[in-house]
Amino acid sequence: MLLQNIDLTGKKILVTGAAGFIGSYLVKHLLEQYPDVMVVGIDSMTDYYDVRIKHQRLCELAKYAPRWCFVEGTISDRALLDGLYQEHRFAVVVNLAAQAGVRYSITNPDVYIESNMTGFYNILEMCRKYPVEHLVYASSSSVYGANVKIPYSEQDRVDNPISLYAATKKSNELFAYCYSKLYNIPTTGLRFFTVYGPMGRPDMAYFKFTDKLVAGEKIQIYNYGECKRDFTYVDDIVEGISRVLLHAPESNVNGQSEPPYKIYNIGNNTPVNLLDFVTILQEELVRAHVLPTDYDFASHKELVAMQPGDVPITYADTSALEADFGFKPSTPLRDGLRHFVEWYARFYGVNA
Repeated sequence: MLLQNIDLTGKKILVTGAAGFIGSYLVKHLLEQYPDVMVVGIDSMTDYYDVRIKHQRLCELAKYAPRWCFVEGTISDRALLDGLYQEHRFAVVVNLAAQAGVRYSITNPDVYIESNMTGFYNILEMCRKYPVEHLVYASSSSVYGANVKIPYSEQDRVDNPISLYAATKKSNELFAYCYSKLYNIPTTGLRFFTVYGPMGRPDMAYFKFTDKLVAGEKIQIYNYGECKRDFTYVDDIVEGISRVLLHAPESNVNGQSEPPYKIYNIGNNTPVNLLDFVTILQEELVRAHVLPTDYDFASHKELVAMQPGDVPITYADTSALEADFGFKPSTPLRDGLRHFVEWYARFYGVNA
C-alpha cells in the first residue's frame, strides 16, 4: 500500500461540482472526517436536472459553515477561479464539475466542450499558477468506449470513445498528463463506474425507471435486456476519493523518472444484468410502499435496441486501487437501491 504524503490539517480544499451528486457527498465526508479543514465549493447550479435536488444537497451542507463556503459559478469562468485560488491557496483540488450524460452529449455538444474541456483546462492553469499538493479529477468508465476486453483495466488502450462525453473525459486525462509532465503538478484521475444512490442524478437509469413506474409509464430496457453495468454506490466512490487524495503521485518511483500522474478505476467489480437490476428495484419500490404490491410490472417494461453512445457492459478491474489504497467498493446493489428508494419516497412524498 502507498503511504500518505499529504496532511490535510488546517488546509483548504476546493471541490468543484460541489452541489452535484458525488460532490456534495464528498464535501460532507471531508468536513466530518477533518474538523479543522475548510472546504470551498463551486457549482453552476444548471437546470440539466431538477434543481431542487441540488438545493437539498446544499441545505444539508449549510450546517458546516464557516468551514464550508459555497460559490455559485462555473469553472469555465477563468476570472472567478483565479480569484478563488488567489484568496484561498488551496492545498488540494477535487474537480468533479462536468456536464454529465452520454446521450445528452450527442444532441448538446457545446456544453460539454465548455464545461468538460475549457473548464478543466482552467482548473489545470490555476493549479499551475497557484501550485497545489494534489489535483484529483473525475474521469469516467466511458473512456473505455468500444473496448471488448473485460474487466476494464487502467492498462487498456482507450482510443475509441463512442460519445462526445467519453471523448471529453479522455481529453481530461491527456491534459492532466501534459500538465503533470510539464509543470510537475501531481494529478490523479478516477474512472467512475455507474454511480448511484440517494439524491442522485435523475437522468440515471435507476432514477428514470422509478419516475416512470410511479407515473404509470413504460420503462425501456436497452439492448433487449442484454446489458450489464458495474453499479457503484456513492459512499464507496467517496471513500475511494478520500483515500486517493491523501497520496499525491510522485515524480520518482523506484528510481524511474515519471510525471506525477496516476489513473484508477473505482467500480464495484461486479457487473449486474439490467433485467436483474430492474427486478431488485421493483422489489424495493414495493417494500418501501412507493408502488403497490399488485403493480403490474410486466406491462410496464419494454425491451428496445441499444442506444447510440451506449456499450453492452461495464466492468471495473479495481486491483490497482486495492493494491495502492487497500480499498475496494463493496456495497451490495440491493442495499444501495434500498437507500435510494427510501430517500425517493421521502423527497417526493410518495406512498402507494
